[in-house]
Amino acid sequence: MDAFARLETTIADRRNADPASSYVASLFARGRGRIAQKIGEEATETVIAAMGDDPAKIVPEAADLLFHLCVLLADAGLCLDDVRAELDRRDGLSGLAEKAARPR
Repeated sequence: MDAFARLETTIADRRNADPASSYVASLFARGRGRIAQKIGEEATETVIAAMGDDPAKIVPEAADLLFHLCVLLADAGLCLDDVRAELDRRDGLSGLAEKAARPR
């Protein structure tokens, strides 16, 4: 099992745990708005790290961002396989053409 599969399993296992003892459960208890806010915070921290001189500082911020994204996906009843399927769908398409084909 790879790290992302383990992460998704851990998130599912902790979803209904006691929010006082589980960070994951506390995120679910506070709702999707709070989860989305955490993604915004982590994305900002990732950008700040990316603008610095030490590329190694990007890694922990990217890990936090991906973690919170997995929590959001789980909250919405989705998983990384759904994201993989979308990326597979886009494979071979020009990014500009794919974006132009999106509904407005």
